[in-house]
Amino acid sequence: MSTIELTRGTRFLEYALSVGMTTMEGRGFYYPTDTAVGANGRLYVANRSLDGVVRGVRVTMCDIDGEYYGTFGSYGEEEGQFIWPSACTADTEGRVYVSDEYTHQVSVFDGDGLFLTRWGKHGSGQGELDTPSGLAPDNDGNVYVADTYNHRIQKFTADGRFLSDFGSHGDGPGELDMPWGLTVDKEGQVYVADWRNDRIQKFSPDGSHLASFGSPGRGDGEFHRPSGVAVDSNGYIYVSDWGNERVQILDSNGGFVQGLRGESTLSTWAANFLQINVEEGQARSKANLEPEIDYFVDEPHEESSHIEKLFWSPVSIKLDPSGNLYVTESNRHRIQIFRPGA
Repeated sequence: MSTIELTRGTRFLEYALSVGMTTMEGRGFYYPTDTAVGANGRLYVANRSLDGVVRGVRVTMCDIDGEYYGTFGSYGEEEGQFIWPSACTADTEGRVYVSDEYTHQVSVFDGDGLFLTRWGKHGSGQGELDTPSGLAPDNDGNVYVADTYNHRIQKFTADGRFLSDFGSHGDGPGELDMPWGLTVDKEGQVYVADWRNDRIQKFSPDGSHLASFGSPGRGDGEFHRPSGVAVDSNGYIYVSDWGNERVQILDSNGGFVQGLRGESTLSTWAANFLQINVEEGQARSKANLEPEIDYFVDEPHEESSHIEKLFWSPVSIKLDPSGNLYVTESNRHRIQIFRPGA
């Protein structure tokens, strides 16, 4: 794995701001699992809550500036409800898709959160799903689904009609072991976060294997349980390296470009909360937010769990048309946003 130098004109990232706050209802997030960037500029954030906890399950609507537009969905198995919402995406027609790992279904909403339809059936046959954990629309209005426990990717029409699939269980080229996040680039090529194989795989639109990037480890260009992937118009590959508590950026050939560990500041929502709740605000102002700690275990998780600004469980990574990168952190109930640098 090569490392390239950033040169003048290269689009690398700089921290911009954070959006989010820990709440079980209303304005805020509660163990978010994914963020969709809508054509209308809205962000749709799927909140999973804790297993067995009814409150907190919903989709929060906001935007990059922290404007809040309400929520939709709730805990349950009726139309428009979820048990374990796992992935969220939006297409160019304004439809929002949310997958549910528990019911093995995909629910479809309009841009305001109005339920339209749902599709999917538990099983291992063509068109059936087992724990769908990733969603990505293509350029023709179809939707790719990471069919995680079936170790494959399936392609459906917007209304759930099965079109094709690719992948099988294994660790060879084109084989998958619990695929998670995925994305489609401008050429229609599909990139898959091959979670248990610690790599990113690239496929043609018909499912032919084109390339693999990464290997197990903690070094540059190495991954430990990657959860999400995004690709920009210049071919740069962005990976939420979930098990290493970081984000990595690769060039189109897999060369390491930049690594991010997180630089979060207070969101406007959190700052407003602390201004109103004076005692909590005062306590925070006196706290040491970057303590010197002798860790007993040399693991990124240990550092992330103690240092607030760092990524902690970066489960999802998405790009908007302006090149802004959204990193959804499940354990800190927020999104860190990075903008292209000079």
